[in-house]
Amino acid sequence: MRMSGRERREQLLAVGRKLFAEKGYEAVSVEEIAAKADVSKPVVYEHFGGKEGLYAVVVDREMNTLMERITSALDGDHPRQLLEQAGLALFDYIDENSEGFAILVRDSPVSQQTGSFASLIVDIAGQVEDELAQQFAAHGLPKGLAPAYSRMLVGMTALTGQWWLDVRKPRKEEVVAHIVNLAWNGLSHLESSPQPLRSDSKQ
Repeated sequence: MRMSGRERREQLLAVGRKLFAEKGYEAVSVEEIAAKADVSKPVVYEHFGGKEGLYAVVVDREMNTLMERITSALDGDHPRQLLEQAGLALFDYIDENSEGFAILVRDSPVSQQTGSFASLIVDIAGQVEDELAQQFAAHGLPKGLAPAYSRMLVGMTALTGQWWLDVRKPRKEEVVAHIVNLAWNGLSHLESSPQPLRSDSKQ
């Protein structure tokens, strides 16, 4: 059965997503995308203008999905709870969308101004920064340090997520509990066996 334009576009996006996750942007060609989708090269160009256009849409979708997960998770009142929820939202995404995360953590093409994992970290850190600034003010700490601390927290969580993508142990809830333990208590006050605050943590 002949595909509609929308169906063909979604098919090409699915094929491109899988190839970019497996090989990275540079190693994938328009020829390979077309061959996997069983179409001619002009079809790929017609829908996306080329490999870079297809890649940009794939990355944009992944970033939006991850940002929506993290922002929707920030619904608690306690700052430690917010930190744990944001961390677990990231790890849930990694667990359920490993191909998408693999694409985000790879280097973007030079001409790609947005869509890199670094830019995603900056976006997330900006949201965390607002929350930290409020907490700093409430505790008499300099609000000007919030941008630096937000990047420390997000960078630590994201880098740990990259590691966990390959090893998948301990359980993501346990890893997030340890991230929060380090961020909340500091090295000098680490708990020996930190437990997740969430009562409905997934097993």
